[in-house]
Amino acid sequence: MRGIAILLGIAVGLLPLSSCTLWREKATVSHWSETTGGESLERSFWRDIKSQNWNELQRHMAGNYLAVTPEGKLDRTAAMARLQQFKLADYSLSDFQVELNASTLVVTYTVLLHGSFADHPVSATSTRIMGVWQHQKAGWMAIAHSVENAN
Repeated sequence: MRGIAILLGIAVGLLPLSSCTLWREKATVSHWSETTGGESLERSFWRDIKSQNWNELQRHMAGNYLAVTPEGKLDRTAAMARLQQFKLADYSLSDFQVELNASTLVVTYTVLLHGSFADHPVSATSTRIMGVWQHQKAGWMAIAHSVENAN
């Protein structure tokens, strides 16, 4: 009986620790739930690229997502494969302009990247981006991005 009481005491003592762990995990992906507009959506998008949080990023890309790059058009699968080639040390976003039309946001901005892409160094590469986001039942989903090198 005493052994059961000790085990029960240990289990009850560990319960708050498991709650703390669950809280911390939830907080690491909460930035998407805190988005308040187009700029926040794009900042969350790039935050997940830098942290290589691919599952979370993919949850916010529509099934029919399309990317247009200087190299051509990419569907969702090809775009994810391309994004996964980034190893970002740092980045900065600026010059935002956001247009809302019903349930669609069009966001244009400049991104400055530092790190590597496909194992090639990238330093101070300025790129213009246009992101298109649509509010759906699951929340805001990226439906398209267009990339234009500004340098």
